[in-house]
Amino acid sequence: MSDQAVLHVKGRVLVGADDVRDELWVVGGRISYERPGARDIRTVEGWVLPGLVDAHCHVGLDAHGPVPDDVSEKQALTDREAGTLLIRDAGSPSDTRWIDDRADLPKIIRAGRHIARTRRYIRNYAHEIEPEDLVAYVAQEARRGDGWVKLVGDWIDRETGDLSACWPREAAAAAIAEAHRLGARVTAHCFAEDSLRDLVEAGIDCVEHATGLTEETIPLFASRGVAIVPTLVNIATFPRLAAGGETKFPRWSAHMRALHERRYDTVRAAYDAGVPVYVGTDAGGSLAHGLVAGEVAELVTAGIPPVEALSATAWGARRWLGRPGLDEGAPADLVVYEGDPRADVRVLAAPRRVVLNGRVVG
Repeated sequence: MSDQAVLHVKGRVLVGADDVRDELWVVGGRISYERPGARDIRTVEGWVLPGLVDAHCHVGLDAHGPVPDDVSEKQALTDREAGTLLIRDAGSPSDTRWIDDRADLPKIIRAGRHIARTRRYIRNYAHEIEPEDLVAYVAQEARRGDGWVKLVGDWIDRETGDLSACWPREAAAAAIAEAHRLGARVTAHCFAEDSLRDLVEAGIDCVEHATGLTEETIPLFASRGVAIVPTLVNIATFPRLAAGGETKFPRWSAHMRALHERRYDTVRAAYDAGVPVYVGTDAGGSLAHGLVAGEVAELVTAGIPPVEALSATAWGARRWLGRPGLDEGAPADLVVYEGDPRADVRVLAAPRRVVLNGRVVG
């Protein structure tokens, strides 16, 4: 499509779950609901959503650590083809700022590099530090990121042979306060139960995975408005991980299996209590990119109503991250489907057209 061409998108435009319009126009790469006076018009038809959000994704990272730019590009393109046009990158050791100059790649909101305790996370992923340095590193990553910082809240402790919290409460509170002072929100990787209360009471904004939520901590999350990103497509790998660690860490293996077994009940209980839930895949470590449709389907399997699961990757997720949807004058980032995704979220697995910055790219 030429720079002068206008894109006419018609069918059912889902501006919101209940705000459905018949058409929109893309003029100069931006959305308009007024018909332009143009002759060069291309038409796309179908059910339209704002570009999907993967709120836990890692571009520039694989199972071994940072990757070259050409691999990062392939990761971003895979996400784009799945309809993911906005990524909250929840920790990466690679510098992916060059992606911001590419109008054909998804937009990224970065959380800097993971911050973990020494020898308490995956090798080559994180800054590995001790509590006395936490505030300084959080300040550093707050300045490097795009309004987010990522902590590793718990990990296996080799001395006890099980998951345990990584940070003393006082250190976490001081670090989170520093991030907030610098205008950044804080999220944390948490599998286990014992890290959650301290982090929430310390002021954290979001928790990734959150498999350790219980009937004692769910009300705390709800009352404080702390969001969770369950990454159920990642939690599905827990049995395999547990089997691999059975001999050396039997307590950890049993714990991981128990967290996996109750994963759907945990997510549904959090949702029912009013905890904000958003879609994230954890792609880029050991998981492939492009899994956003599968994660939405997992939320539905957990018992979240389809429209709410859809919002967790569309309208609601974009509001949470402070980015526009199908608004007048917004960048034209949208995905077109054959059917109504509100009726069946499995539609998300087969985008008909992907439009990014006003151009049909997929």
